[in-house]
Amino acid sequence: MQQLSIFDQINTPQEEIKKELVVDTDKLTKVYYTITEVAEMFNVNASLLRFWEKEFPVQLGHLKKNKKGDRFYNKNDIAKLKIIYHLVKEKRMTLEGARANMKDHKKKAKTDFNLIENLETVKRFLVDLKKSLPDD
Repeated sequence: MQQLSIFDQINTPQEEIKKELVVDTDKLTKVYYTITEVAEMFNVNASLLRFWEKEFPVQLGHLKKNKKGDRFYNKNDIAKLKIIYHLVKEKRMTLEGARANMKDHKKKAKTDFNLIENLETVKRFLVDLKKSLPDD
């Protein structure tokens, strides 16, 4: 990977510097997704999702499983995973802190996360708009 100077980073769109999580639950078409599909959506290992299922039993303890034990995630489960991912991976909270935050601030955590998602969507739109403008 090429090392960018600070001046190159200023002119480089953020998407190229840091890969952002973009899982749009509104665009999900299937009713259930396998653990492999969900792991790919979040760019994490399936083992991390199984670990989070144990660590967040209130939020993820009711996943649908078949007789073989395969997990299936619906849109609601994926939305909860997005919040957990945001708190643990992006805000760098401890698991205990993330559990407490989700317990004490259910609506606030979801509202904050939705606000961040909307701002990132606006940012992507503006970056794309800037790319489409002719250079002077």
